[in-house]
Amino acid sequence: MTDMKATMGETAGPSQSAVPKHGGDLTALKAMPDAFAGDWLDLSTGINPLPWPVPAVAPDAWQRLPEAAAEQALLAAARQCYGCPAEAGLVALPGTQAAIQLLPRLFAPARVTVLGPTYAEHAHCWRPARHAVTETDSLPANLGGTDILIAVNPNNPDGRMLGRDLLLRWQAELAARGGWLILDEAFADVVPEASLASEADRPGLVILRSFGKFFGLAGLRLGFVLGDPVVTNALRQAAGPWAVSGPALAIGTAALADTGWQQAMRDELRARARRFDQMMRDRDIHVLGGTSLFRLAKVADAAGFAARLQQQGIHVRIFEQRPQWMRFGLPADEAEFWRRFDRVLV
Repeated sequence: MTDMKATMGETAGPSQSAVPKHGGDLTALKAMPDAFAGDWLDLSTGINPLPWPVPAVAPDAWQRLPEAAAEQALLAAARQCYGCPAEAGLVALPGTQAAIQLLPRLFAPARVTVLGPTYAEHAHCWRPARHAVTETDSLPANLGGTDILIAVNPNNPDGRMLGRDLLLRWQAELAARGGWLILDEAFADVVPEASLASEADRPGLVILRSFGKFFGLAGLRLGFVLGDPVVTNALRQAAGPWAVSGPALAIGTAALADTGWQQAMRDELRARARRFDQMMRDRDIHVLGGTSLFRLAKVADAAGFAARLQQQGIHVRIFEQRPQWMRFGLPADEAEFWRRFDRVLV
């Protein structure tokens, strides 16, 4: 059985290994000699370029400590939006990155399998907490050697989606012997049918949901963990009081309740992803997959091509372990993106 730790003080400190690379920071690129001098198109993240329209926030949200009633309103909106059962635990945190870093500290040392290739932070955060971490690029035939299975669904960066039947089989098998299935559903808002949020009351199941990616408000720093109350209660204790800011409580509650905007945005993002793929095909570039928030393309020399894109003020993600992979966030200004992109192809 994979026990939860009684206290948070038993774990190792932060990892001393190399910090995973992330998108979304243009500072170093702008400081390079001969850097592009105009407005950059930052497509290095999978964040919606068409954000939810934030209304004015009441002054109290900025001036007072977050109140319990406002947090409960946010959790109620999240439970309704995600279809999370009343019996399941639910906690709000300042971004799902906080959950990724806290979760490994809650468990006694265990055998952890991360289904990849995926977001590097998962393996990076579990290793220093004395867990035996295995990363695998193939679906496990059996889970006999695993206590905790971590999967991103839909996956980043290739958009792979795991079927509900498979996920529920894994959950049942792991839970039967005290194991855990941890699902990172950061991009599930664009394909809500792929989510297991409606099953979050099952034992041994933990689900991470990002707010900032789909709503285009990553700077707000808001995320949720759904699932076994043992885990969500421990996360709430570990995060401490006032973990989510007053403005985030107010904005998150309103956005999660705006179901009309959410459905219209899913349609718009799907249409933009289809246009993006067609424009890539027209240029003889193969799109491997992705979600409607990002697309993964294959080019002969991704690093070289990305460097040429940077000369036109376009920042994308490349992957050291996959030298032909290049991930594009969807551009807000499609015409401007293709105008610059075509200069690289000349």
